[in-house]
This record gives sequence, C-alpha cells and structure tokens, in this order.
Amino acid sequence: QLQLVESGGGLVQPGGSLRLSCAASGFAFRYYRIGWFRQAPGKEREGVSCISSSGGVTNYADSVKGRFTASRDNAKNTVYLQMNSLKPEDTAVYYCAADSRSAMCLMPDYWGQGTQVTVSS
Repeated sequence: QLQLVESGGGLVQPGGSLRLSCAASGFAFRYYRIGWFRQAPGKEREGVSCISSSGGVTNYADSVKGRFTASRDNAKNTVYLQMNSLKPEDTAVYYCAADSRSAMCLMPDYWGQGTQVTVSS
C-alpha cells in the first residue's frame, strides 16, 4: 500500500526546534524528489523545501532559509525536516509529497496526511 506518513509535529515555543519525519512505503522512494509543504489556516498551501532523489540538492523557501534543513535516508525510506528558530508564523499543517515529474517538487504524485506544527508561547 502506497503511503507517506508524517510525524513529529506538536506545540513548541518561539525559538524552539522540531524535527518532522516523512516515512514512505509502497513505491520506489529513492527515485522521487520529496517536498515539504505547509498550509496555515486561511492561507494557501506553500512549498517549504524540495530535496532531490539522492539528497544532494535541496531548495528552500526564502521564509525558512537558514532555519530549516531537509535531509533523507533512502535506506530507511524517510525524509526529515529539521526546523530551528521557529516563529509563530511557522504554525501550519506540514505535508510531505513525492514528485517524479518536476525538478522543484511542483507536481507531486503522492501526498501525506499532514502533521500539525504550532509555535506559541
């Protein structure tokens, strides 16, 4: 069964850190770019990061550059998003998605169900 399952979300204070995980199964994970996206209440979904199939290239949204780091372990079929120096505006549901068709994760084939991240004091 094809699945992308996010975990690691939660409530954190401003300035804190969280690490999200995205575990994949049911498809050839190592051939897919993996994007992280987020959607805050009342806002459109936005791309956060996109990591290449090998993990050698990663792109980030300007709003998270220098604070977030995406990585992957193809042996474990898992992608991670390390989020540091979190701000209240990072509050959103975070999704991972697998993309075989575009270089910047713009055309995902598969989506996870999302995990809530709340940054608040």
